[in-house]
Amino acid sequence: MSQHSLQAQLKTLSRAKSQQINAKAASSLTQFELAYLRMASAQGIASKHWLELLLRTTLSPHELLTAENDLHAADIDKLKTQTSDKLTSLAIAWERECANHHIVSYDSSNYPCSLKQLDSPPLVLFVVGEPQCLIKPQVAVVGSRRASLQGKQIAKTLASDLSNNGITVTSGLAMGIDSAAHQGGLVNTGKTVAVMGTGPDIVYPAKNKPLFDAIVSGKGACITEFFPGQGPKPWHFPRRNRIIAALTLGTLVVEAKIKSGTLITANLAADLGREVFAVPGNIYHEHAQGCHWLIQQGAKLVTNVNDIIDEIDVEPLQLGIPVDIENEKSEVNSLATDKLLASVDYDITAIDVIAQRNAVTVSDVMASLLEYELRGLVAAVPGGYIKLRGK
Repeated sequence: MSQHSLQAQLKTLSRAKSQQINAKAASSLTQFELAYLRMASAQGIASKHWLELLLRTTLSPHELLTAENDLHAADIDKLKTQTSDKLTSLAIAWERECANHHIVSYDSSNYPCSLKQLDSPPLVLFVVGEPQCLIKPQVAVVGSRRASLQGKQIAKTLASDLSNNGITVTSGLAMGIDSAAHQGGLVNTGKTVAVMGTGPDIVYPAKNKPLFDAIVSGKGACITEFFPGQGPKPWHFPRRNRIIAALTLGTLVVEAKIKSGTLITANLAADLGREVFAVPGNIYHEHAQGCHWLIQQGAKLVTNVNDIIDEIDVEPLQLGIPVDIENEKSEVNSLATDKLLASVDYDITAIDVIAQRNAVTVSDVMASLLEYELRGLVAAVPGGYIKLRGK
């Protein structure tokens, strides 16, 4: 056998092997999922155009992309020219990298029905973690990236309380309030969903990579509509915010300026008929102005988790969480009559001021405050303590 002939056979074998690998890459996704993925790769086309065409033709997604003699063939061909084989291949390769990587398409059982209310809902969602988290009852907790220590403590506490009531906490994986919300959502056996403004393989900001990993290992989910390899762009974040608003039963705002992405999310939630909640703050603090404006517009003022649970259409008992009413009443009554706890303000209160208000020594006050801190009722901050719960 000549060398030329041998090289030709090797090329043929290599080509055949490559085709087998490509076939295997596609085999983990159904025809429907692949079709939606290809449609989504046409990033210059709003998803509503594909969905409208599916309704008009009554074809399946796969049939739509292979149609030749349909009455709407011209419209189909026009959209098909915008699809990207490169993006589709990247997505398939990403999905095959890890068992935790999932592509949830528009018709999937794990695709949230609430997202279909959007004018142009994502045709696919890239999910790192547990796709089932997407269809659980969720509340968004969002706010300023440059939040105060007190704001972050409040966000974490409320997120933890929501999680303990079986409600998944959803946020945007940003610094500040978002990070605190995810951390609170992970407390005990809680779940949290992070909606990203990048592809599923790029964590932004990069310093939140440990939080990203904690969410995934904690059986939560990090999700995005952006394809692998796509980094942060300014226009990605309003798109991310609309998913947060649509995905959840309500949106809780903890610290936000009047002109901010957080208020855009809250307004989107209101437009979609979702509940909007806001935590009040110091009237002189610019990051409280957005919350106060929302309250003036009709958002519910929140001081504890019950203010949220009372408004959303989910009961803790429906989630399989036992509620010890007698113990709960007992704790509330004892806290309500606790003079020392009442002497700690929601702004920074100096230790000597707390001691003076209770006519006890500083050492006795510190011992009691340590107990309250462990119970999540107060937090030590530079200059003293702040109260965390409105009880």
